[in-house]
Amino acid sequence: MNKRIILTAAALVAFAGPAVFAQTSTSTASTPATTTTPNSPAPGTAGVRKTDQQDRISNGVADGQLTPGETKNLETKEAGINQEERNMRSQDDGHLTAADRSKINNQQNHLSNRIYTDKHNANTAHYGNGEVGQRQKMQQQRIAQGMKSGQLTAGESARLERQQQGINREKAGMREANGGKLSGGDKAQLNRQQNRASGNIYAKKHNAVKR
Repeated sequence: MNKRIILTAAALVAFAGPAVFAQTSTSTASTPATTTTPNSPAPGTAGVRKTDQQDRISNGVADGQLTPGETKNLETKEAGINQEERNMRSQDDGHLTAADRSKINNQQNHLSNRIYTDKHNANTAHYGNGEVGQRQKMQQQRIAQGMKSGQLTAGESARLERQQQGINREKAGMREANGGKLSGGDKAQLNRQQNRASGNIYAKKHNAVKR
């Protein structure tokens, strides 16, 4: 009797064993492995904060909440923070100390407040429905796309926006001198300047320098 019970129990274990093993293997195999993209900044690092700020600025440029002058100032500040970070890393074998991170984070906090203020003030980019206005809007969208994709650094974006700001000032002067209108010659001159700006945007977006 006891011998029969022992043999039956052994048979059940032998039968159930592969199923249990298979279930365990399947469960393990179905658990996705955590992967990290090479060169991607870790959560909470200065790199992630910088990317977030650039995205906020580029969104403001694309929807007209930020004027070229405001964008130029914001990108100049961002470029300054980036340069300071590079200097810090060069002094510590490519690393940032806790004090360095704290300082950069404080500066990014100030910049974040500035971005919010500029995006929510009364100043907005007005392009107009004419050829000149639409050309300007297209240039701004190209700059915004380059900022968001990382093709344009903060310094490059600041210089491109400074060029747009200069064109805008010249356009305003032309309108003031002609009763609020642009003559055919004015439009041709502005178009030539935007041609040069367009070439600069292309060159900056396709050089070897990335954010």
